[in-house]
Amino acid sequence: MQQTFRLIIDCPDQVGLVAGVSQFLADHKASILEASHHTDIQTGRFFMRHEISADSLTLSYQRFIEEFTPLANEFQMQWKLTDSGERRRVALLTSVESHCLVDILHRWHTGELHCDIPCIIGNHPQMKQFADWYKVPFHWVDFKSLGKETAFKQIEVLLDEYAIDLTVLARFMQILPDALCRKLAGQAINIHHSFLPSFAGARPYQQAYDRGVKLIGATCHYVTSDLDEGPIIEQSVKRISHSDTVADMVRKGKDCEVNALANGVRCHLEDRVIIHHNKTVVFA
Repeated sequence: MQQTFRLIIDCPDQVGLVAGVSQFLADHKASILEASHHTDIQTGRFFMRHEISADSLTLSYQRFIEEFTPLANEFQMQWKLTDSGERRRVALLTSVESHCLVDILHRWHTGELHCDIPCIIGNHPQMKQFADWYKVPFHWVDFKSLGKETAFKQIEVLLDEYAIDLTVLARFMQILPDALCRKLAGQAINIHHSFLPSFAGARPYQQAYDRGVKLIGATCHYVTSDLDEGPIIEQSVKRISHSDTVADMVRKGKDCEVNALANGVRCHLEDRVIIHHNKTVVFA
């Protein structure tokens, strides 16, 4: 895989911004492999993602940051430069539903998701079988015996010990405490088995069936203290009919869940997502 640097910018929209960035890149012989721009007219914010061939640059990664900083300050940028060669460390949290967990593990195992998965944390011991198959360390956190407060403290310790960059709730059916949500802000992703904002909370498929909807879906979003209301990264839908039972909807909904979660995780790992208030800009 070709090594690239990803330049991500969020700043006030202003004249000369794109020209300034382009000139800087041209001055340092940057070969731009991918360029994405978006202006939010309502808020007056400008968003940019450039993927640059690392080999083309006359600057090292650290030197790029040092020399770009004055320009960033001039345009009041919130920005970052990431190196595609650095693999993010991803922890998977799971309960009893295995489809999302196994799908993410398979995509990682085959190289589709460019990351490391140093641990899986589950609140049910039977999920160890999947961790063992993929040779990933498994930690069972027994919520029943420990109680929620102690259990989540144990999870937090594990995330710190493994130096986790991204926490993925792969149908982890526990509500994270507010303090942990704040600590993991922008670095924790959840899959909700509903097309949010409809049917938040428990039993969304039953809610959808009772409402007689013709589309069901799943939503991949960042975790916040407000349950199922974090910034949305990806959504997937599937058409159903009056003849579908709740069981049919659950079966079809699982396809939506795995696709939305995988796409959301991939976009995050590739720095394609910029959080703006409670919304996201997602560059394809």
